[in-house]
Amino acid sequence: MSESESGREAMAVVLDFLPHGRAEDDRPQYQKEPVAYALSESDFRLLELTLEKEESVGIGDSIPVEPPEAREHIQKLREIEYDDLTSASQSELEHAVVDIIERDEERFVDFYNDAQPITLRLHQLNLLPGIGKKLRNNVLEARKRKPFESFDDLEDRVSGLHDPEGVLVERILEEIREDDLKYRTFARRD
Repeated sequence: MSESESGREAMAVVLDFLPHGRAEDDRPQYQKEPVAYALSESDFRLLELTLEKEESVGIGDSIPVEPPEAREHIQKLREIEYDDLTSASQSELEHAVVDIIERDEERFVDFYNDAQPITLRLHQLNLLPGIGKKLRNNVLEARKRKPFESFDDLEDRVSGLHDPEGVLVERILEEIREDDLKYRTFARRD
């Protein structure tokens, strides 16, 4: 994960915290480290964080994961798949995505302002659920006149586009959950 352009630390949102480690770890409890499952804010990667003993985090907390020297209380960080998450993490995932989008609305509104064609027949906007050719053209036409300033502005100016934030949430969750997507815009996979 790369540091943001502003040089700030890259953060992750905690989805679940297991103070006594993973259940499938058969070591005695005193040998297990606390584990947190998290979602990186910049590129929506799923992470398993092994924390130092006695360390504690709460669901919804943002913790630094990059650069490595910012990982003060993290012993080990590894990228995981959606199926590796605990059921509590899976339940929390949508809330975390919504929170990330709401905290950085400008970044996600800019997706609608900056989306480009992928191929001659496919546009990035068409990757969003419910956006076909007509709605894509409405977005492109409206942004030519003036860039969108917020999700409300987008919804007001583009006829037929209801809940532009929800559409992004749906796409991001799809990119996180699905292994075999041909095109990814938001969720990075290594």
